[in-house]
Amino acid sequence: MHEMVKGANVGLAALSENADSVIVSLSWSSPSGEGDADVSVLLLGADGKVRGNADFFYYNNPAATDGSVQLLGAAVTENGSEDRIRLDLAALPQDIDRVIIAASRYRRAHFGELENIRLVVTDASGEAMLGFSIADAGTESAFVFGEVYRRAEAWKFRAIGQGYDSGLAGLATDYGIEIDEDDDQDGEQDESSGFHEVVVDDGTAGPAIERVVPDADAAGPLHTRPGAPTDDRAHDQADDRAVARAAALAAVPAPRATEPGGSEPPAAAPDADAAPAPARRLRTAKKKVTLPKAPKPSLADNDTWRGARLFPASSLKSDREREMRATSVLLAVMSQVPEFGRRLTAAFGAPSGRMEAFTEVTLPHGDSPKRPDGVIRVERAGKLWTALVETKTNGNSLKSEQIQDYVNIAAHRGYEAVITLSNDVALEGSSLVEVKTDGRRKHKVALWHLSWAEVTHQAQLLIRHEGVRNEAHAWLLQELLHYLQHDNSGCHGFQNMGPAWVPVRNGIDEETLTPGDPRSVQVVESWERLIRQVCLRLGGELGTKVVPVQRARRGTDPVSRRAELAHRLCVDGQLSAEIRVEGAPGVLGVVADLRVGRLRTSIEIAAPEQGYPLSWVKRLMRQLAEAPADLHVQTLLEGDAVGPRGTLEKLRPEPGDLLPKGSEKITGFRLSLAKSVGGARGNAETGFIRGVDAAVDLFHSRVVTRLERPRPVQRRAATPEVAG
Repeated sequence: MHEMVKGANVGLAALSENADSVIVSLSWSSPSGEGDADVSVLLLGADGKVRGNADFFYYNNPAATDGSVQLLGAAVTENGSEDRIRLDLAALPQDIDRVIIAASRYRRAHFGELENIRLVVTDASGEAMLGFSIADAGTESAFVFGEVYRRAEAWKFRAIGQGYDSGLAGLATDYGIEIDEDDDQDGEQDESSGFHEVVVDDGTAGPAIERVVPDADAAGPLHTRPGAPTDDRAHDQADDRAVARAAALAAVPAPRATEPGGSEPPAAAPDADAAPAPARRLRTAKKKVTLPKAPKPSLADNDTWRGARLFPASSLKSDREREMRATSVLLAVMSQVPEFGRRLTAAFGAPSGRMEAFTEVTLPHGDSPKRPDGVIRVERAGKLWTALVETKTNGNSLKSEQIQDYVNIAAHRGYEAVITLSNDVALEGSSLVEVKTDGRRKHKVALWHLSWAEVTHQAQLLIRHEGVRNEAHAWLLQELLHYLQHDNSGCHGFQNMGPAWVPVRNGIDEETLTPGDPRSVQVVESWERLIRQVCLRLGGELGTKVVPVQRARRGTDPVSRRAELAHRLCVDGQLSAEIRVEGAPGVLGVVADLRVGRLRTSIEIAAPEQGYPLSWVKRLMRQLAEAPADLHVQTLLEGDAVGPRGTLEKLRPEPGDLLPKGSEKITGFRLSLAKSVGGARGNAETGFIRGVDAAVDLFHSRVVTRLERPRPVQRRAATPEVAG
């Protein structure tokens, strides 16, 4: 991989033969586990400016209609997560000269609070081409990491590393976009109705408020539907806050009429006293889409009647039937629902184009032809991208020799990838199958893995939160989701703690497990897979980013980090993890104490910056009115002092018991909930896995969602520097 320094540039064709389509990954880590940022992409013309707001891609406008840009979301890494962007350079319009890769932090938090800030560009085969690390971040709240630009019909990359103290607004303004950041826009969206508010100054006596329905075709909040019907409840909740902010929001000038023949009418003489028409401004408040309404009452005569399903699963008898049905169902929906098919294949280097899928194909391989479970083919501009698919269900393991044969076949036939699908969850530094590659081959085949949990996660995000363009496609996704979650489908995700689980549990109970036992490392890997699956499931249900936090020293490789965790397991009998939920007031901790069979979930929240301590604890008790009575609350004090603590049952009548007796400063509060967790094992979903899932769900729904996120002190924006 080519390492770059600030200001350097390199031709992409010199680094790879498969550079027409690339994946740009932006990653960072945080000592507190709470640091995060949002990626964005800007397409610029020869003048260094965007052609319009549609050339700005961010969380509300994640993909270009021509498939040239697609924000793929977060992927789990050893240090937490990374955000990925797919660029199809061959599909970019000819008048696009540069592609800016940037990121910004929420409410203008500083990039200097993050560590390991890095950009990596990989080619269509998954090979890392170049890397660029930013080590000098300080008070900047937005960064231009780099740019991909044209030179003589070839694409090059330049490492920029330019920061902006003024956040996303300062960065975007430099490139021709005016935006209203969401720093001071509480209430801009009616969460109960799912509408956005857009304030338009039409030159009349006062601003008019239009209602905007979230739409998959919209480029964020700019997509308006003037005159759209609204309900009285939504209007009632649009209070005077929107009108008070009207002067600060941008006006959207009406389009100019044209004369017959396409020419514009002569412009009216400017009024010397009239103020210049303001430019259209882009609001960056994130979309919030409510979950689907509860299903209508059934017309069935009784509860034993089953609704007709497109993909029935109850009749499946064997693992082979489950594999064949699951492969066919998944590939069919991928080929018919473009958003879903692109979501699953874009990260593997597939272009955005017409997709076809096939099952039970026969391919020659010496004297014994092979039959992979499926083939995916994507056509764009006359070029084909092809991947072989091998599927396992019901906890069955992938076979190395089988995957090796498929990799060899793909290399011989010029296919781009082999995709494996199983209940298992892949980890960096711990391969699911061992495959040898022939370095003498010019054509490289990428080996990718999907878990059924990831497939379910992506389907949930689309159907329940982001939406698809076609109603029939939404119904197809709903049927797929029902099939994947059926008890008999075999597509239930990671569900077995592995063969080392029983010996390690016995060793902990009998106090015979010694540090260095290799089985403890296997248990740590299974624990990490379980936590990652919990994040996928919770993120799909919430529609937000949920990722595990990996706290490790800089430069620690996955093997060394897992060895350290395994050593701790042998010494204290505990497995621990941390989960960051976007929008939560802190990091969610999970600790499984295998010695006593207890699982503790916890969160630490910071003390408010204003007010009195007694008001703090009373407010906290009100927020936790519906929390379990056995929730444990502890006051955190400055230094090493141990603060007061107790259960909600005892603290609710006397919140003042949480206040320290002396003059110690309160820094925050720790909330924790302990539950018994099972230890059974086997091929079916274990009691331990069910216990972890249930404990995280209970703690998040009954505790975390009730807490208010502290509002940080607003910083004054500095003048942005201009990238040179």
